[in-house]
Amino acid sequence: MKSYLDLLRTPGVARIIAAQLTARFPSGMLSLAYLLHVEHIFNSYGAAGLVLAATSIGQAIAGPLTSRWMGAWGMRPVLILTTAVAATSMGIVAFVAMPLVGYMIVGFLGGLSQPPVQPAVRTIYPKMVNSRQLTPLFSLDASAQEIIWVAAPVLVTFVSIQVSTVLGIVVAMVFLVGGGAWFISSPEVGRVRIPRSKRKLGVVLSRPPVLLATVVGFLLVGSCAAIETGVVAQFGENGPQAGIMLAFWALSSLAGGLALGHVPVGPWALARRMAVVFVGCTLALFAWDFWSLAFALLIAGLCIAPALAVMFAIVSASVKFSDTAEAYGWVGTGQLIGAAIGSAVAGFLIDANGSIGGFITAAVFAALGFLVPLVFRRAHPDLRGKDASPIADTEPVAVQPS
Repeated sequence: MKSYLDLLRTPGVARIIAAQLTARFPSGMLSLAYLLHVEHIFNSYGAAGLVLAATSIGQAIAGPLTSRWMGAWGMRPVLILTTAVAATSMGIVAFVAMPLVGYMIVGFLGGLSQPPVQPAVRTIYPKMVNSRQLTPLFSLDASAQEIIWVAAPVLVTFVSIQVSTVLGIVVAMVFLVGGGAWFISSPEVGRVRIPRSKRKLGVVLSRPPVLLATVVGFLLVGSCAAIETGVVAQFGENGPQAGIMLAFWALSSLAGGLALGHVPVGPWALARRMAVVFVGCTLALFAWDFWSLAFALLIAGLCIAPALAVMFAIVSASVKFSDTAEAYGWVGTGQLIGAAIGSAVAGFLIDANGSIGGFITAAVFAALGFLVPLVFRRAHPDLRGKDASPIADTEPVAVQPS
């Protein structure tokens, strides 16, 4: 824990972590808030699913696009604009009665305007700490975000069911605006300037570590989405078991991230962590009761945050500073698509085979997530004893001949 205490004593680190977590809190609330609200209006989970799909498509498109804008216009203008549009779209969904296609259009626009807080903060981190602290900081960040997935769904579900679905969306709006204002007002957001990228949109994916992190992130989050769907199908909506199981799983990920945050990132780091996730998902196929499934998810969860931390580190060390925000945007887009596809495939298999279909999906995604970094290990940089900071942007300097 000493390395994390040293990190949190570094000026601004604790504050920027807290601010970005608060700003990103709605990402753990909005899907459930929209699901419950639209289902309540149309009495159809299918209708709610269409709105969520439109929102997810918007978010996937926004990832690299708005991240790149930050290099052209600056962090604060982009964050202010996207936060304002996203909050407006949430207000329209909450308070304006529309046909289903109207909710889908507004959901798409809201997803398209998702504030790029995550790419922004991961671009800022290398400017706040020294190279020795950067990998533990990525691990601390990946672990801390599990708080979002533990607390946010519980809060929005309680408010939406016990009070109203409109209030559930309003609570998410309050976190979006309040947390966004806190993050945007942070001195580091104004102090760090991302150079304008000279490359076309998407060229950063030609960097093997970025493509590797995007693909493995897609598979890891797809596996996680399938596990969530399987757990809900296993325990239904009639008791607290599903919520307790998912919270336990997320806490396991948090603990794993903190425990492994100081471990040097070698060329096998991502494959090893995904192997542990695969073992846990496979054990879930043979679980016979609550506690055996809890043990399986304990194993699977231990290396989720550590795997994400490795992805952040190899991306940071492999691109120029001007490309970091876009690179993280692509990684985020891969994860969003993975969540959507993982949930959809799990849903079809659950309809056909029961809750085990979700765990089968999770195990297949995790197996592929292990095989990809194993087969393409040459795309994985060896950061042991090396600086994980982005590559400095350089350009020719004109010299006046004498």
